[in-house]
Amino acid sequence: MASSLQRSEIIGRLKEKGLKVTPQRYAIYANLLSRADHPTADQLLTDLNKDIPVSSQATVYSSLQVLQEVGLVREVLLDGGVARYDGNVKPHHHFQCRNCAAIADIPWEQFQGLDLSGLRSGGKAESYEVTVHGLCSHCAAEAESSSENG
Repeated sequence: MASSLQRSEIIGRLKEKGLKVTPQRYAIYANLLSRADHPTADQLLTDLNKDIPVSSQATVYSSLQVLQEVGLVREVLLDGGVARYDGNVKPHHHFQCRNCAAIADIPWEQFQGLDLSGLRSGGKAESYEVTVHGLCSHCAAEAESSSENG
């Protein structure tokens, strides 16, 4: 997805939202745009500090909050209540592997037109997000292999 964004495009997006472009903010946003695994703040911190420790946990959390407030990043809460972050802010759904907890995006169109008219409360749905649970291809292959060998 956004891994093809150039440095100038990322800086432009940050500036468009009225944000000061700090090295940490840039690094966090660029990192999120380059991946599709919906990392936690701690995973981002580990990834960013792999080569040279430059970010603290507080900096990562505050940067994520600012990026989320201006609509460049969205927080994804799935089972377990662990906050994960996504650089893809366009409407979409998620798939989560019940074995390894990997998360993948599902295009919005795959669940477009769900009939939500029968809400018990009589309320009117304004938006929805579907989370599909199952086994990712890797875990499904491992499960099949172990059942064949078992």
